[in-house]
Amino acid sequence: MKTVTSLLCVYLLPFIFCQLASADDAITFEARGDFPKLSADVVLGKCSAVATNSQGEIYLFHRGPRPLLCVDAAGKLLRAWGDDEIGTPHGLRVDRQDNVWITDIGRHRVLKFDPTGKLLLALGTGKAGTGNDEFDRPTDIAFAPNGDVFISDGYGNSRVMKFTSAGKLIKSWGTKGTKPSEFNTPHAIVMDSKGRLLLGDRENKRIQLFDADGKFLEEWPGFAPYGIAINGDGQVFVADGLANQILRLDTAGKVQQRWGQKGKALGEFDLPHMMAFDQAGNLFIAEVGNMRFQKLTKK
Repeated sequence: MKTVTSLLCVYLLPFIFCQLASADDAITFEARGDFPKLSADVVLGKCSAVATNSQGEIYLFHRGPRPLLCVDAAGKLLRAWGDDEIGTPHGLRVDRQDNVWITDIGRHRVLKFDPTGKLLLALGTGKAGTGNDEFDRPTDIAFAPNGDVFISDGYGNSRVMKFTSAGKLIKSWGTKGTKPSEFNTPHAIVMDSKGRLLLGDRENKRIQLFDADGKFLEEWPGFAPYGIAINGDGQVFVADGLANQILRLDTAGKVQQRWGQKGKALGEFDLPHMMAFDQAGNLFIAEVGNMRFQKLTKK
C-alpha cells in the first residue's frame, strides 16, 4: 500500500508546491508571476476561462475590453477580439481543428470562431429560454471525436444539449435535482479518452459521468467542480472554486493531490474557475476573484 505524504515546499519566487500525494506519483508544479506578458493597455476583468490549441497558443477569456485574447507560449499577445460579439464571457474550449468555442452567459449564446476570430457559427437566439434553439446562461462545451458538441446549459436550464458539429440538435437530457442525471448548475463538461462525459454538477458538489448518448454511468462526489481539465496522461483535474484549490483525481474520482488556498500570492487562488493544459503538461488557471491567469509549470 502506498504511503500518503503531505508535502508543502515554499519559495518566494518561483513558488513550488505539491501536496497530499504518494511519493512515486506526485506531480509538482511551479507557479511564476511572469504570465501572461500583456502591455499596460490590456486590462483584465474577471478571468473566466482558458484554452490551448495545437500550435502552442493560449486563449484567455475575461470580462473586460477585448474579452478573447490569444497569447504565445511566453504569454505575449498575438491577437484579440470579441467586443462586438460577446456579452458576458464564461466557458472557452478549442476543438480538434483549432476552432475556438465560447459560452456567453450574458447573451445566452454559444459561438464558434476560427483561430483568427472569424465567426463561424452562433447557437442560441440571444434570449433566455428552454426551447431546442435556446439556452439560459450556458456554461461550457465538450467535443466528441466525431465532432459532436456537448453544451452544459447551465445556470438557468439544468441540462446537457448535444449537437452535431454543424449545430443541429441531436438530443438533450437532465432536469434540476439531486438524483442521477439531475443537476444543480451544470457548470463544466469535458470528454475523456474513454468517450465518457464528465459533467461538473457544481452546486451538488459532484461530477456525474455519462456515455455519449447521455446514459448515466457513475458519480464522483466530494468537491465543487467549477472547472475540469484532463492532462496528456488522462488524469482529471478539478478547479474547486469553493475550496479555492486545484485537485487531481484518480480513476475512481478520489482526490490524490491538492494545491492552493485562498489568497493573492503565487500558487494561491480566489475562485479558480476554469483550466487548461498545454502539450508540455503545464496548467493554466483562470481566476475570477483575483482577475488573473496563473501558469503552473510542470516540474
